[in-house]
Amino acid sequence: MEWLIPVLIIVVLVAIVGIYLWATYNSLVTLKVRVDEAWSDITVQMKRRADLIPNLIETVKGYAAHEKAVFENVTKARAESLSAQGPAEAAAAENHMQSALRSIFAVAEAYPQLQASQNYLQLQAELVDTEDKIQASRRFYNGGVRELNTKIQVFPNNLIARNLGFTQRDFFEVSDSDAIAEPPRVQF
Repeated sequence: MEWLIPVLIIVVLVAIVGIYLWATYNSLVTLKVRVDEAWSDITVQMKRRADLIPNLIETVKGYAAHEKAVFENVTKARAESLSAQGPAEAAAAENHMQSALRSIFAVAEAYPQLQASQNYLQLQAELVDTEDKIQASRRFYNGGVRELNTKIQVFPNNLIARNLGFTQRDFFEVSDSDAIAEPPRVQF
């Protein structure tokens, strides 16, 4: 009977450790899925923006055909945005996209008849709405990354998280934060 108490203590300790590992693993999986979902939201919104840009280019091109370099830069930024893999590449593409959109809106400001075009105004409104959604998606993604990275780094999770295959994720950081601080604005 004397051996029963140490065996029960060991069984209880093993059960506690097992429950802890199970709970930690499940919470890490939940956070990983949340971050993956948030990244998917960002890519969906960036794709939506990329789909709007050819229409915007065609609308502006009709009024400002001689601004070829602007249209080429926007097209190049769109392609870069669509091909971005991961937060670092997406952030660089985001910088180029913001710069290109500012230049096309600057061209548009020089043409009052374009500014009165219902098609242009609708495209501009949709683009601003999409930029707002991208910004919100980025915040949601970074919040999820913060939670996941924190969960991976805290003790004692840091002892087991990497062994379970969980790694820290990169934040969606843009090197030129002023370029994306707010959606592109056009003043008529």
